[in-house]
Amino acid sequence: MTFDQVIDVGRQAAQTMLMVASPMLILSLLVGLVIGMFQAMTQINEATLTFVPKIIAVVVAALIFSPWMLDTMVTLFTSILIRIPNYAH
Repeated sequence: MTFDQVIDVGRQAAQTMLMVASPMLILSLLVGLVIGMFQAMTQINEATLTFVPKIIAVVVAALIFSPWMLDTMVTLFTSILIRIPNYAH
């Protein structure tokens, strides 16, 4: 396995990781932003107020996007497995 092949597999893995995690992270960010604005408007400074809605948002996002996330990861691993004979020279 050459250095370029290692870099390519690492790049694909990192790109897939970012793509798979992004729906949950973006939704969590948006929920946190909305709750933060609500806290600023009402002057409620409760730190634990953001945890439950963020957890619920991440679980809902994981449920909604899980078929796409699984398909994306399977595509990456299939691509790596298919190219294994090319790496063994």
